[in-house]
Amino acid sequence: MRTQKEKGEDFRFLHQRGTAFIMPNPWDAGTARMLAHMGFEALATTSAGLAFSLGQKDGTVGGERTLANASAIAGATDLPVSGDLENGFGNSPERAAETIRMAAEAGLVGGSIEDATGREEQPIYGIEHAIERIQAAAEAAHALPFPFTLTARAENYLYGREDLKDTIHRLRTYQEAGADVLYAPGLGTKEEIAAVVSSVDRPVNVLMGFGGMDFSIEELSEMGVRRVSVGGALCRMALGAFMGAAREMKERGTFRFTKRAASTQKIVAMFGP
Repeated sequence: MRTQKEKGEDFRFLHQRGTAFIMPNPWDAGTARMLAHMGFEALATTSAGLAFSLGQKDGTVGGERTLANASAIAGATDLPVSGDLENGFGNSPERAAETIRMAAEAGLVGGSIEDATGREEQPIYGIEHAIERIQAAAEAAHALPFPFTLTARAENYLYGREDLKDTIHRLRTYQEAGADVLYAPGLGTKEEIAAVVSSVDRPVNVLMGFGGMDFSIEELSEMGVRRVSVGGALCRMALGAFMGAAREMKERGTFRFTKRAASTQKIVAMFGP
C-alpha cells in the first residue's frame, strides 16, 4: 500500500494538471474497490450513500460512524480518498479542526467542511462564523505532515437559497480563510458554474447527478472546473435497480432482473484473489 504522503501528493496533483477529473463516491469498501478496479484516480465518501445503506436519512449518522466508514474506504484501495465531513459534526471552529485531524487519522487525504448548520430554522451559518470554521479547519489541515486537501462547501443552493452573489462571496472568503478547493453543490446552469469558476482562484468541484445536470467531463473542463463528484447518485442508482428488481418479484412474480445483474465471477474478479 502507498503511504498517506504519496496519496496526498497525488490528490493535490490531480487538481493542478489543468483538466477536470471525476471523483466518484463509493459508500463502502466494496464499491470503493470496484471503482478503483475500473480505473478512477481518486474517490470521495458520501454522507447520503452511507446513511441510505444504514437505513437512515442523510445527516443523521454522526461523526464516529462516518469516520469509521471513511477509514474502511480509504483502506480498501491505494487511491486517494477525500471525506464528506458534513459540517464537521459540530458547530464550533474547534470541532471543525478536530474533525480534520480525525479524518487524517482515518487515512483520508482530503475532506470537505460545509456551511450548513443542520438546523431547519437557520440552515446556513452566518458568514463570520462560517469563515472562522473554515479557517480553523484549514489550519489543522495544513499542519498535518502530508498534503491534506481541504474543500470548503457553500451550501446555499441545497437549501433553497439560490443566491449566486452570496454563494460567490462565501467561496471567496473561504478561499481567503485557507481552503484548497471550493464547492457549491446544486449549481444548475452553465452560466452559474462559469461565474463561480471565474470568481475564484482555487480549483472548483462541481456536483453532477443532481437536479438533472448533465454536462460531460469535457464540457466541464472547458468551463474551468477541475473536479467532478456525484454525491449519493451512485448509491441512489444502485438502490433504484434494487427496488425495480424487488418490484418485479412482488408484482409480477418473475425474476428477469437477474439477467441484468453483474455476474458473481465479474465481481469476484474485481476483488482479487
